[in-house]
Amino acid sequence: MITTTTGQTGPLTGTGTLLRFMLRRDRWRLPAWVLGLTLLMVYFSTALGIVLDEESLVGMAQLASSPITALVGGPGYGFDAITVPRFLAGLYGTYLMLGAALMSILTISRHTRAEEQSGRAELVLAGVVGRHAQPTAALILTVLMNVLVGVLMTGVVLTAPLEPTPELLPTILFTTSIATVGIAFAGVATTTAQLSPYSRTCTSLAGIVLAVVFIIRGLGDMSRVQGGDLAWLSWLSPIGWAQQTAPYTLNRWWPLILLLAFAILTSVLGFRLRARRDLGAGVLADRPGNEQAPAWLGTPLALAYRLQRGTLIGWSVAISVAGLVFGAFAQTIEDSAGNMPPEILAVMGGTTAITEGYLGFMSVYFALMFAVYGILAVTALRGEETGQRTEPILATAVGRVGWALSWVAVTAAGALWLSVLAGVAEALGAVLVTGEWSLFWPVVLGHSVQFAPVWLFIGLATALYGLAPRLVGLVWLVFIAGSVLSMFGRMLELSQSWLNLSPFEHVGQHPATEVGWTGVALLAASGVLLSLLGALAFRRRDLTAT
Repeated sequence: MITTTTGQTGPLTGTGTLLRFMLRRDRWRLPAWVLGLTLLMVYFSTALGIVLDEESLVGMAQLASSPITALVGGPGYGFDAITVPRFLAGLYGTYLMLGAALMSILTISRHTRAEEQSGRAELVLAGVVGRHAQPTAALILTVLMNVLVGVLMTGVVLTAPLEPTPELLPTILFTTSIATVGIAFAGVATTTAQLSPYSRTCTSLAGIVLAVVFIIRGLGDMSRVQGGDLAWLSWLSPIGWAQQTAPYTLNRWWPLILLLAFAILTSVLGFRLRARRDLGAGVLADRPGNEQAPAWLGTPLALAYRLQRGTLIGWSVAISVAGLVFGAFAQTIEDSAGNMPPEILAVMGGTTAITEGYLGFMSVYFALMFAVYGILAVTALRGEETGQRTEPILATAVGRVGWALSWVAVTAAGALWLSVLAGVAEALGAVLVTGEWSLFWPVVLGHSVQFAPVWLFIGLATALYGLAPRLVGLVWLVFIAGSVLSMFGRMLELSQSWLNLSPFEHVGQHPATEVGWTGVALLAASGVLLSLLGALAFRRRDLTAT
C-alpha cells in the first residue's frame, strides 16, 4: 500500500494541475461530446426552421398537446399560441437535457471512480495532492463542458433560420436550463461514485436515477395535459424543474435555483461520503466472498454473468415498475382518443386501435432505454481491461475470443430479458385497467422483438471495442442519430429513406402494426456478426492499460 501525504496538504491542493491533466487526457473526448450536442441543436433548430410554416405549426400544436407527446417531450408551455422557438424548447429541449446529463455522468465516473478502480488515483494521491482534488477537478471540468455546450447552443439558436427570431434572454434561459441539468447530474454522479468500488456500477446507478426522474417527469406531464391529479410528479424531477422555466413563454429563471441547489447538495453529499471511506473502497462494502468459488462460476460465461448481475437486477426492477405504470395509462389514452390530433392517431393506428397504438409506441420507447443498457454494458468491458482485471482471466485457459463473446452474450441475453420483462409488465398494467386480456400476449410479443435493434448496438459497440477501443464512444453518436430519427423524424417530415436509417424503424410497433420479422432477423444477425468481428479483432490487438 502506498502511503499518501494528504496530511501535509490541503484537501484541494493540486486541483489545478489535475484539471489541466484531465483536459489533456480528454482532448478528443471533450470536443466530441460538446460538438456532438451542439450539432444536435444545429439539426433541430435548422430542420424546424425550414420545415415548419404557419399551417404546419397549427398541426404541430395539436400534436404537441397530446399525452404521448407530453410523455416523451414535456409539458408544452406556450403551445396554445405556438411559435417555432417555443416548439423547439418545449419538445426537443428534453433530449438535449438527457444528452447533457449523460455527458456529465460518464465524465465524472471516468475521472473519479474509474481512476480509483485502476489504481491510478492512489499514485496521484502519493504526491502533493489533496484528498478532494480529484473529484473537485472532475466537477470543474464537467461544469466547464456544460457551460461551453450552453454558450455554443445559444449561438446556434440565435443564428438559426427560425421565425420569429428568438430573443436573447429567453434563448439564454433555454440553453442554460440544458447546461444546468448536466451540472445537476454531475452532482448525482459524484454521489454514486462513492457507493461502489466499481465504475460500471456507479455509472449504472447514476443512469438509473436519470431514467427514474425522466419517467416521473413524463408521468406528471401526461397527467397535466389530461387534467389529472398527478401533475405534481413533474416537480419531483430535476428535468421537470428545467422544463418549468418555460423559455419563450413564461421565462421563469427561479427553477434554475432548484437545479443548482440540487447540484450543490448532491456534490456535497458525494464529498462527505468520500471522506468517510477508504481509497478504492465503496460506501456499500462488498460482502466477503466464499473461500471456494461455486462450480457454476468456473466458466467465462458464468463469470461474465456474475459481474453484470447487479446492474441487470437494478434495471429489471426499474423496468418492471415503469412498465406497470405506463401500462396503467392505457385506459386514459383510450378515453382521450377523441381529443387527440389526427397526426397522433395516424401514428397509433387510428381511433379504433388507439390502445394498441400506444402500447406499440411504448415498445420503441423501451427499446431506446435498452440500447443504453447494452452500450453501457459493452463499454464496461473496456473498463475491465483498463482496470487490469482482464489480464488475469486471460492468463488462464480462457481465450480472448471466448471471454469477449461470453461478456457480450450475457449482455445480449440481458437485453432480451429486459425486453420481455417490459412487455409483461406493461401488458399486465394495461389489462388490469382495461380488462382486455386479449392485449396481453400481443403486447409481450411487440416488446420482446425490440431486442433486435438493441443487439445491433451491442454488436457495433463490441466491434469498436475490438478494433479501436478508444473509439468505442462513437457508438453513442449512432445511437443518438437513430433515436432522433425514430422519435422525431416524422414530425420533421423526413422521407422514409431517412427514417429507414434508424434501426428502430425496422421491427414495427406491434400490436398496432405487424412485426417486421425480416427486420428482426437482419438486425439480430448483424449484431451477432459485428460481435464476432469485435471478438476476433480483440484477439489480434494488445491489451491496453489506459
